[in-house]
Amino acid sequence: MILVTGATGNVGAELVHALAAAGEPVRALVRDDARRAALPAGVEAAVGDLNRPDTLAPALEGVRGVHLLAGYAGLPDALEHMRRAGVERVTLQSSSAAPSGDTTNAVARYHIESEAAIRDSGLEWTFLQPNGFMSNALQWAEQLRQGDVVTAPFAKVRTAQIDPRDIAAVAAVALTRDGHAGRSYRLSGPESLLAAERVAILGSVLGRDLRLEPQSDENARAEMSSTMPAEYVDAFFAFFAEGTLDESAVLPTVEQVLGRPPRTFAEWARDHAGAFR
Repeated sequence: MILVTGATGNVGAELVHALAAAGEPVRALVRDDARRAALPAGVEAAVGDLNRPDTLAPALEGVRGVHLLAGYAGLPDALEHMRRAGVERVTLQSSSAAPSGDTTNAVARYHIESEAAIRDSGLEWTFLQPNGFMSNALQWAEQLRQGDVVTAPFAKVRTAQIDPRDIAAVAAVALTRDGHAGRSYRLSGPESLLAAERVAILGSVLGRDLRLEPQSDENARAEMSSTMPAEYVDAFFAFFAEGTLDESAVLPTVEQVLGRPPRTFAEWARDHAGAFR
């Protein structure tokens, strides 16, 4: 049995589907009963919270592998509960920022601290350190329902974004096959694109003449500050305005693990075109 935390998120949902499709027994950890409805038919659900490790016992029964998200304050205690329950291996959805070791950056820090907790847990581990997600383009959906112009920050930054399905596929391999313990996998998509190029690809898929309007740093900071803590806003500006994080390189890791190239943004856009109509 494999337990997937974050099972309704971008990667977790895809991992649940991938494991179920492969015939692997899979259980999804959800925080409340209302989220059970979002799970595929036949997938077990268990209610629990990593920040409340005492709630995890039913979820961990019979589990040998766990997929984890970074940033939980209760993670060290949760890992101890997993070890005592007989869990053998874990995957962590970490970040491309983690290898920097920069704990002065708030976003990098919580990934670095989560990786450290897992290293100290005594469990076999595999870290997934992906670039930004192609699914971030869903933030443009409301703008495109109103017109043909997308406003986006950091327009001059080139990134090799990755389809969450490919992160999930790598996680599924690491959880179900030997040979991945103690590995940190930096993950990218197959092409390094500017936001304007992604907008153009999306427009081609939708049959619309779309264009990008770069957002000023001032407006971007104000918009981001309305939805996230100031230290996280500062972190993202350090990454993409100051250039402390480079996600432009196309990396071979996905193909090395999966035996196939990662999906292109055009493929992602075709599969999610309905969200923009």
